[in-house]
Amino acid sequence: MSSRQIWKTTRFDLDLAERPLVMGIVNVTPDSFSDGGKHNDPTGAINFCERLLGEGVDILDLGGESTRPGAPKVSADEEWHRLEPVLRAALSLGIPISVDTCKTEVMQRALDLGVDIINDVMALRDEGADELLARHPAAGICLMHMRGDPATMQQGAHTHYLDVVEEVRDFLQARLDHLVSVGIALERIMLDPGYGFAKTVEQNTELQRRQAELLALGRPLLVGWSRKSTLGALTGRAVDERLPASVAAALAAVAHGARVVRVHDVAATVDALQVWRAFGGPVG
Repeated sequence: MSSRQIWKTTRFDLDLAERPLVMGIVNVTPDSFSDGGKHNDPTGAINFCERLLGEGVDILDLGGESTRPGAPKVSADEEWHRLEPVLRAALSLGIPISVDTCKTEVMQRALDLGVDIINDVMALRDEGADELLARHPAAGICLMHMRGDPATMQQGAHTHYLDVVEEVRDFLQARLDHLVSVGIALERIMLDPGYGFAKTVEQNTELQRRQAELLALGRPLLVGWSRKSTLGALTGRAVDERLPASVAAALAAVAHGARVVRVHDVAATVDALQVWRAFGGPVG
């Protein structure tokens, strides 16, 4: 089996060749763009994790800081205060657990508890993040493309591209090269094109249409389209009315090569992918 179809994580070697995997979003924040405040108490968040497990989720992705456009930053201590009790409980569920953070200090604390995956919208550009992950040789990593930070990413030159696909590809290649240079094995790394991060509706659409070009980087793709504003622009639907569009986008991403889809609506996505595969839908 090709190494590009395996994602090595702390406790699990994930086989991405058999079928696309579903990563469920668990935001323990008061201000995430579509579900902020719904799961920001530990008991509610843990119950939600257990519910997603029953719906067939493959990976849980826990986030303690919103990355919506314009989101304010929170301190590492506050982010960890939100995450820690949920992470401790989730690690007992028997599936891979990811922490969505861009802070080296939070990564360190999560790795010390045994988290399986670090999912970083900043692609390990925080000071010391790359060396930290090199010192933890088992943890999986997801690197995402973004310019600026969540507070600034939709402003000014951050959304100016000559060719969005080429520039996303070049950025991800540079991050791959750098991480290999500090001793991180490629089989630990997934790549995320960063839909909705420093990109316009038109750029997001072009990137999705040409997403398969990113497979030339030699690592699997993780994609997050769930409930994003581009889907609202295309359908005219409010955030809480974007389930059909989100499922359609997940299927399109899989058809163009994604091996993991990151979603809010796990049950609907799991069912859609089962039917898609049974009916011979392309799995890029």
